[in-house]
Amino acid sequence: MVQPGDRVAIVSPSGGLPELFPAPYELGLQRLRSWELEPVEYPTTRKLGTTPQQRAADLHAAWSDPSIRAVIASIGGDDQLTVLKHLDPEVFRANPKPFYGYSDNTNLLNFLYFHGLPAYHGGSVMVQFGRGGAMHPDSERSLRAALFTPGDFDLTPATGWTDHDRDWADPSVLETEPELFDGTGWTWSGSEPVSGRLWGGCLEILDWQLSANRWMRPVDSYDGVLFLETSEEMPTAEQVYRILRNFGERGLLERFDAVLWGRPKSWALDHHTTPAEAVAYVTGQYLAVDRALTEYNPSALVVKGLDIGHTDPQQVLPYGGQVTITPATQRITVTY
Repeated sequence: MVQPGDRVAIVSPSGGLPELFPAPYELGLQRLRSWELEPVEYPTTRKLGTTPQQRAADLHAAWSDPSIRAVIASIGGDDQLTVLKHLDPEVFRANPKPFYGYSDNTNLLNFLYFHGLPAYHGGSVMVQFGRGGAMHPDSERSLRAALFTPGDFDLTPATGWTDHDRDWADPSVLETEPELFDGTGWTWSGSEPVSGRLWGGCLEILDWQLSANRWMRPVDSYDGVLFLETSEEMPTAEQVYRILRNFGERGLLERFDAVLWGRPKSWALDHHTTPAEAVAYVTGQYLAVDRALTEYNPSALVVKGLDIGHTDPQQVLPYGGQVTITPATQRITVTY
């Protein structure tokens, strides 16, 4: 955990989008400073078109510096997988510190998990910290707890949420908060409580990691609770089912006692949907999840619709950390 006054590294392991969209990035840095943290940038943090080796060097520098108490991703991307082969595990083991990120940062989260090092699924400078108008209260409460306050934290269904991005090319979007939809709650299937460690992340990125076999443990070493969510690329229901089927054929899906599924993003800047189309998309994805679990892990406790991914708000999960899921009280408690 960090303390006020600590230095925190800001890195771009996937790509230097702060160069293209400096306004939300600067707003995110401003909010970090308002939390009495000192952001520290690196050569690739604000630079597009950097090589995997250069980005790996920045990660090594952040973990090697004993004055850096945590590392936060600026944003995600789509090629962090290529960085992994350039990472030296000994650098990370020598000076463990928590990492915060999601989406393409699932690559680094899983790398750290492989080596038993601390990490958190959630939080990026440009999205959660750089949200227009103000941080969503649910995101802020979760991030503050994950950064500063060790112990148990109850996840809660959002009373207001959105999956509608706003165009960062328009600077006015940073002046007001986004409009929110009414909360939808969580959907439960199963009655027995489950406790265990968390593993998962962005479904598409885990699919890539499994394909490349990058820092994957033997299948029989996985257990506990699987959490998954999908990105703004909006994979079809059939694609979601096929990825989960691959998990099942690998013997991985059956290893978990429970599955937490994030609220699917059903609208994107390059893929506008009508309200009816959005509902159909979410429903189709949930049916694909049910289909795969019926075939490969029918006894799993399943909770769908959590705010743990690409929608707003976002609550942070301790990657490899503990969670307790209690259907009788519909309570989900993570330990930061």
